[in-house]
This record gives sequence, structure tokens and C-alpha cells, in this order.
Amino acid sequence: MRHCILFILLLISSFNSFSANEVKETRLWPAPDYTRITVESSAKINNDQMMLKNPERIVIDLKGISVNKALKDLSSKLKQNDPNILNIRVGQFTPKVSRIVIDLKKSARVKIFSLPPVAPYKDRLVIDVYPASNDKLSNLLNKIEKKQIEQKKTPVIKEKPKKKKQVVVAIDAGHGGEDPGAIGKYGTKEKKIVLQIAKKLSKLINADPKMKAYLVRDSDFFIPLKKRVSKARKVKADIFISIHADAFRKRNVSGSSVFALSEKGATSAFAKFIANKENEADLIGGVSIDDKDPLLAKTLLDLSQSATINDSLKLANFVLKEIKKVNNLHKKYPEQAGFAVLKAPDIPSILIEAAFLSNPQEEKQLKTAKFQNKLAKAIYLGTKEYIKSGVSIASTNDPDN
Repeated sequence: MRHCILFILLLISSFNSFSANEVKETRLWPAPDYTRITVESSAKINNDQMMLKNPERIVIDLKGISVNKALKDLSSKLKQNDPNILNIRVGQFTPKVSRIVIDLKKSARVKIFSLPPVAPYKDRLVIDVYPASNDKLSNLLNKIEKKQIEQKKTPVIKEKPKKKKQVVVAIDAGHGGEDPGAIGKYGTKEKKIVLQIAKKLSKLINADPKMKAYLVRDSDFFIPLKKRVSKARKVKADIFISIHADAFRKRNVSGSSVFALSEKGATSAFAKFIANKENEADLIGGVSIDDKDPLLAKTLLDLSQSATINDSLKLANFVLKEIKKVNNLHKKYPEQAGFAVLKAPDIPSILIEAAFLSNPQEEKQLKTAKFQNKLAKAIYLGTKEYIKSGVSIASTNDPDN
């Protein structure tokens, strides 16, 4: 009898150790460049994965995980228009292993990595699915080859004078997807508010024949900070504007702020606090530690950075002057700090903190279309004045030049 009880206790203990780690939530974020799947759990998940052909699919085994409702729900979160994934199946492969099978629409490459607990999240397993054709070198070679073929076919025509280009303004709505940004007292998420403002600003800019807007993020998905910069450079942006909404420890703190990059450190403790907070986006949104950008690694050492920072401060002053007309300012002058998202070596870049989501009154204000429209117009007018001030803009925005 004693041996029987001991055996039962051992079984219970074994079961408890197995079920100690469980899936708390699953999320799926489709983006133009890739699809992200996040499996959040009470502890780190050990996993194995393999790519299979005929049909194309990814198999991921979650060790020490039993299938529960949170894991089952992953299948229902897939949308039909997802560019990469056809279907997701979840099942208990063995008593101690759950299996996720991702059926693909086309050949793909996958990156799987773990993220430790941060901000509101517990341990996360991140599965990024990229199109296999997303090979930069192959794409570049194909582009060159195509251009050479077209040049052979096309008769030589005397080149016409280049038209004066539209000024390309890259608008970066902060945070997104897995990273909600600041969350107000009434549950307002920064990522949603700043995207609404960004879209309103884009509309104003595109209505101006001398300007053209490019939305770095046009829906709810996460983009790493360095990728935001590279996307702006890819479209040959002349100006980069990143839009955010502050959060601070004290709820009575209020007002709008405009920031530029600093090579020498923050201009105030507050600027340093905001920069550190915004730079944490990659930790929350999720970036693999092997994601490195060789161009940006040496950006701050580039001598052109100093001239770009000066132009950024000019832009910041023009924008701040207009924002002052629609909201109180937290600081009457632009501040500077080491914002990762402002480190383009050749693009005047500013970061706007529209207001404080941590302030209940400003949270309510940020949610209104009226305030968002006023703020978007202020940013547009400030940018327009900056352009009119005589900044040097290249003669063409053809990305092949």
C-alpha cells in the first residue's frame, strides 16, 4: 500500500513539473515583410524545428508544453490574406511535447528565438516567417540584370532636364504589434494613437504637390528600430518624423516635446529617460540578438552626422513652433538624446512626443480626432516651413540613382 501511494505521489510530482510551464497567450502579427507568431508562456520554452517540403511547412515542437486553450487559439488568429501562411495546426505530439505545424503558401525561411520577460510580457517564443525570395543580394542582382536588358532594348534618347523632386517625408508611427508602447489610465495604447496621427499627417503631406509621404508602419505590426531607419533610407526619404506619446511616473506631467539625436549625451535627465524608454521598443517588440545592421553600427562616427543633427534641430524648431499653437509644451526648445530610431546618417530626423498618455486629461485629448487633426496639421506646417527655409534637397527621388 505504501509503495502504491509513493508511486501515485511520484506521478503527481512528474505531472506538476511537466505542467509547470504553460502557454499563457498566442499572438499573430502579419506585416508586409514577414509574419510574426508569438507564444507567451510562464517559463522559457525549449523547442525543436524543421522545414519540410511537398507541401512546404514548418514544424515546431514545444517541449514540456501541453496543449491548452491559449495554444489552440493560435489557429483561429490566422487571416486568409496572410501573405506567407496558409494554415496553422496545433496538437499534442507526445505526452510531453506539443507540436505546431505551419503550412506555407510559398517557400519561406524562418527565424525562431526566445525573449526573456520584459514590461507586461512573460517569456516569449518568437517565430518570424519571411518569404524565401527576400534575399537582398539576389534581388539586387536581378534588378541590375533587368535594367541592363531594358537598356539594350531601349533606344538612346537625349536626357531631359530633371524635374524638381517632391520632398519625401518618412512618417514613423512608434511601437506596433507586440509592442503597445505606453498605456494610459483608461487603457489607451500608444501604438494605436500614433498610427492615427501618422495617417492624418500622411494625408496632409500627400495633398501638397511639393511633398510626398511614406508611412514606415501603416497598420498594427512591429518593426525593429534599425529597420525603421533602413526603410526610410530605402525610399530615399529627405525627412524622418517619428511620432510617439509620452508616459512618465508622475501623472501630472504634461505637454508636447520634440527631440533630435545627440552625439554627446542627453541634454537633460528627462531627455535621457525618454530616449531610454523609446529604445526599449526592440526588447518589448522582440528582436533577435543576431540582427545587426553594419551600416548603422558606425553611423555616429560618420562626419556627416553632425551636419544632419544641425538640420534635425532646425526642423525640430519649426515643428515645435507650430505645435505650441495647439498644445502646451513640456519644453520650450528641442531636446537631444541618443534615440536609436533617429540615427540615419543622412536624413534630418526628429521624434515627437505628442502628449503624455500617463496624464489622464491628455490621454482623453489624444483620443479625439479634433486634437489629432490639429497636431498633424502643426507637424505638417512646421515641416513645410523647414523646407521653405532653403534646406538642400536632392534633384531626384528615383531610388535607382
